Amino acid sequence: MHSPNRYQRFSDISTSERILNTVFLLTIGFGYLMALVNVIYTHQGRDGKRGLSIEDIVIMYHGSSEQSRLGTAINGIMEPNLRYKSDKEVILKWIADGAEKPAYEQSIAPILSRDCVHCHNPQLNPTLPNLTSFEGVAEVAQKGGATVPSLVRVSHIHVFGIAFILYLIGKIFLLCDMNIYVKRIAVVIPFIAMLLDVVSWFITKHIAGFAYVVVLSGALMGLSMGVQILLSIYQMWFYRKDRPIT
Repeated sequence: MHSPNRYQRFSDISTSERILNTVFLLTIGFGYLMALVNVIYTHQGRDGKRGLSIEDIVIMYHGSSEQSRLGTAINGIMEPNLRYKSDKEVILKWIADGAEKPAYEQSIAPILSRDCVHCHNPQLNPTLPNLTSFEGVAEVAQKGGATVPSLVRVSHIHVFGIAFILYLIGKIFLLCDMNIYVKRIAVVIPFIAMLLDVVSWFITKHIAGFAYVVVLSGALMGLSMGVQILLSIYQMWFYRKDRPIT
């Protein structure tokens, strides 16, 4: 039985609980790595260059003075998805001509339905622009970054989902045997970073330079979450020394 003055630690839980915690943490870690790959894949190339850059983030949220979001995507990450190279010029010409609905229905909708909507579908991937309707396509065919409604839609999904994951990771991390004040700070950092990340999306829409905050806050959240996962797994299986509670 635990002393009333002692908090529970990994040394107090059963092997079955350790296995469950470890499998959960490893699965979440793998899922987060896949999420990073998805972010890189879906955000890169907007500046016409390979790889993810600050300029890609600026175009994503703030927009480009030279090209619409759809135009930058067609010139970058989405170009390989087009079955025919000539379709790229058709879409770019439609954008340059004013992105009118009749031309969309005649020339653009068939291309997007064939090559794009399997990913850009709100039912399958609500974080990507909706290319299943004229209204959705017209939104990204205009110069400017992400719209406020689209940011609200993505941010509430992001906050609810990530907060739940961070809570469970932090709950396990609190079983680590270390200074209690360090743990209190450590479990709060990823939540602050996540909220700063989301808020910076909206600010970057108006202030392009805030794209750096998007990158740094996202990196801080991932790093702090990774530290909690690795320390938890280490102490569950390899750390044995009992230390007094401080």
